[in-house]
Amino acid sequence: MFGSLRVRNYRLYASGQVVSLVGLWMQRVAQDWLVLELSDGSPVALGIAAALQFAPTLLLSLWAGVLADRMDKRKLLLVLETGLGLCALTLGLLDVTGVVELWHVYLLCLLLGAVSAVETPVRQSFVVEMVGRDQLTNAVALNSMTFNLARMVGPAVAGVLIIVVGTGWVFLLNAISFLGVLAGLLLMRASELHRGDPVPREKGQLREGLRYVRKRADLVILLFLVFFISTFGLNFYVTLAVLARNTFGGDASAYGLLSTTLAVGTLAGATLAARRSARGKPRLRLLIFGALAFGVLEIVVGLMPTMLLSGLALIPVGIAMMTFTTTANATVQLAVSPDMRGRVMGLYMLVFLGGNPVGGPVMGWLAEHFTARSPLIVGGAVSIVAAVVGGIVLARRGGLKLPVPRFGLRRRARV
Repeated sequence: MFGSLRVRNYRLYASGQVVSLVGLWMQRVAQDWLVLELSDGSPVALGIAAALQFAPTLLLSLWAGVLADRMDKRKLLLVLETGLGLCALTLGLLDVTGVVELWHVYLLCLLLGAVSAVETPVRQSFVVEMVGRDQLTNAVALNSMTFNLARMVGPAVAGVLIIVVGTGWVFLLNAISFLGVLAGLLLMRASELHRGDPVPREKGQLREGLRYVRKRADLVILLFLVFFISTFGLNFYVTLAVLARNTFGGDASAYGLLSTTLAVGTLAGATLAARRSARGKPRLRLLIFGALAFGVLEIVVGLMPTMLLSGLALIPVGIAMMTFTTTANATVQLAVSPDMRGRVMGLYMLVFLGGNPVGGPVMGWLAEHFTARSPLIVGGAVSIVAAVVGGIVLARRGGLKLPVPRFGLRRRARV
């Protein structure tokens, strides 16, 4: 279950990530709450902030994949993580000095999104260099466990800190947390990394990566499924804050509580994924079932009448969500050749995050003109349809075997 932690370089990486990701989730809660305060509780403003943060993915993630195949990923990550820390530091200083305005937050969301659009594909494709192919599935699952452990702790801490010291100090603490990531990267032994030969700089490498994916029907279908579920189903960065504040009349701690209950589920889902990793490669059947279960459970959350029931319902949602996302990530990385991994992961992150500039405002509009529950119900319905369509196409192509129960009596042998 924790096999990847036997690798020294990965232990350093994971240790730094634990510290930094807690700060990241603290910032996400504080940023959402700051936007709501500056905009008088507007869900559309929250959707715009999310769209600006994810919009650079549309322009930069494919190019970032090319960089990941060409350059030393560890050195590149040192520069990018520093940039993320500086964004948090700037927003914190603006906030604690009392001069922050909504356009400041929008601008920093855009800058943060630009750096993240490059950092994410590089970081994702760097995992296999730390642990090798044999431990990749386990490392992806452990990354999810780390991410969701922080997701469980960070929002709860942020909810308390926002009330006690304000949002600005939360941003400053996040800036400090990046020191853990930088220390882990600097202490790694470069000689122990599983590096392939870097791809030489040539024209047309981006188009080459797109052609590679286009010829792989299994990857096309998987990316289709990831796009629709991430764009319309994984909308909790918009819905939970609005649900806590506008529907249940709660404060920042209520939002933190909902985020934490979701994180309990995602941590459990990541733990189960780590246990499954010992059985071998991830299966497409698990991917489809995880997507289908996620859609159904998200609708259930949208129908819950109280905050307590909504929070409890978010736990199985988190399990299904992590079953789907960890399976999709590991499947893509194991299915591609090493010299294409950076570019394919760039495309993967484009479809995973690139739909948010569309999904964020749409979900914010639904919450503002209907109810805060409507984005959850619509997102769940879209996820169900995407899972059914993806499952049917894969089954017809022979890439997915579904269990079919047999009914009736067995034929009797002729005498």
